[in-house]
Amino acid sequence: MSHRLAAWGYPYDSGPNETTTLIASELAANAVRHGRVPGRDFHVRLTAPLGGDASGTIRIEVSDTRTEKRPALIAAAPDAETGRGLYLVSRLAERWAVGPRSGGGPGKTVWAEIATEAKPSGPGSGPGPLQRPQG
Repeated sequence: MSHRLAAWGYPYDSGPNETTTLIASELAANAVRHGRVPGRDFHVRLTAPLGGDASGTIRIEVSDTRTEKRPALIAAAPDAETGRGLYLVSRLAERWAVGPRSGGGPGKTVWAEIATEAKPSGPGSGPGPLQRPQG
C-alpha cells in the first residue's frame, strides 16, 4: 500500500501515505479478525489522484464476505488490548462508512477517505501542494 502510494506521488514520509497506510492496516486487520468466512478472502481497493494532487482524496475500501457482522464504533476499556482500530479510523479519515459489498456479492465494504492536503492551522499557513518525486 505504502509503496503503491509512493509510486503515485505520495512519498513514504508524507502525511497522506502514512495516514492511508495506518487506516488500511486497521481495516484489513478487522476484515481478517471479524469478517473472515472460511474459504473466502477479503478485497482491498485503493484509489488516489496521480501525482500527489493536493486537492484530491485517497480512498481505501476493504470488502469481506461476512454480512451479519457490521463494524461499530464503540469505546474500548482503558486496559483493553484491542478495540481501538475504528476509533483511529474515525479520527484520521475525512469520512468513513460501511455499506453493501459492491458487485452484488455477499458481504460488506468498509471505506475511508483521506485528504491529500494538510489542513492549514491559520490564515495562509500550511504546506504547498505535494510534488511528484523527480527522476
